[in-house]
Amino acid sequence: MELDKILKDLQEHMQKTLNHLDAELLKVRAGKASPAVLDGLLVDYYGAPTLLSQVANITTPDARTLLVQPWERKMLEPISKAIIQANLGFNPQNNGEVIMISIPALTEERRKDMVKKAKAETEDAKIGIRSVRKDAMEASKKLKAAGIAEDLIKDLETKIQKQTDDFIAKAEVKFVAKEKDIMTV
Repeated sequence: MELDKILKDLQEHMQKTLNHLDAELLKVRAGKASPAVLDGLLVDYYGAPTLLSQVANITTPDARTLLVQPWERKMLEPISKAIIQANLGFNPQNNGEVIMISIPALTEERRKDMVKKAKAETEDAKIGIRSVRKDAMEASKKLKAAGIAEDLIKDLETKIQKQTDDFIAKAEVKFVAKEKDIMTV
């Protein structure tokens, strides 16, 4: 039935928005080494921009160090250059075999900046969730115009709002957890 499809699409799109929020929050570092902070970093690989994860192995030997081991030794220099240009606040050390990145301890001011960034990502996710709700509400109005019973439409709109509230609450929980993670010294 058309009503069920609207709810299913709503759920699907809102879940995608939350998954995107998870990915973005992983990139906000909390003073601990995580390969996720280098996700999406593009490296010049024979003239073509290529994801770092496709030209090197990224590991964390300890809580404050990232180790980038390229599969080809001649990629050491382009990888170092890409990390510096990404302006992540890292100073990569190239020893001829691997690139070591020491993750500096975060200052109180830097932690607050990270929290602001996480908050902005969460707000973007909430906007995305509300946008999905708006589309679902418009679809329900079209059904109403097509002659579907008004009580079914009211029920659908109530379910849409409940889903929206639930997903916004989930986004907020994710933010609170990330904030705690960032502010924990």
